[in-house]
Amino acid sequence: MSEPGAGNDSGNGGARTEPVRVVLVDDHAMFRTGVRAELGQSSDVVDVVAEAADTAEAITVIAQTRPDVVLLDVHLPGGGGVEVLQQLHAKLPEVKFLALSVSDAAEDVIGTIRAGARGYVTKTITGEDLVDAIARVADGDAVFSPRLAGFVLDAFAGSEAPSVDDDLDRLTQREREVLRLIARGYAYKEIAKELFISVKTVETHVSAVLRKLQLSNRYELTRWATDRRLI
Repeated sequence: MSEPGAGNDSGNGGARTEPVRVVLVDDHAMFRTGVRAELGQSSDVVDVVAEAADTAEAITVIAQTRPDVVLLDVHLPGGGGVEVLQQLHAKLPEVKFLALSVSDAAEDVIGTIRAGARGYVTKTITGEDLVDAIARVADGDAVFSPRLAGFVLDAFAGSEAPSVDDDLDRLTQREREVLRLIARGYAYKEIAKELFISVKTVETHVSAVLRKLQLSNRYELTRWATDRRLI
């Protein structure tokens, strides 16, 4: 990514004189606090004007504030980021959406972009690069974490999107996140930290995944995920 602020011309051809107004949408309060703190270090570029924790709140807050960019988590209570896009993208064409998610699964990336997002970055992004991505999206660029760009190019070049997997479809969005992290070798404590949930909640999700997929242990789960290229 270029340095924050690079390519920061506004639509009228002049340099941007005001910070990009951002609404931050994520269901984890601690994560929102962290992102707000990171963005606050570049307050001359980005100004977080509001936050939302679920789909319904996001739709209301975005419609009220009409920000330049919505920093949108893909997995939200009440329908998710795609639902927010479906409700607002056509109604508020001036508002641009940048997905910020722990998920780097092809189906999440492609579904979110098809619903109208201008970019998709993962939560491993640095604060500096996130500021840069927001500014670029505000100026009309499409921005993706490096390995995700291939998913989008393939999908919009005529390749088929990932087919529906009935087994995977039984899992909730949170269970899919836990599944992928388990399959990558994360310990329960690491998953809890990554997803901002308790270890007990991680254990509950793992038990549910094993039950729904009729698997016995995490080794079978890893093999199952690997066979479906979910890692």
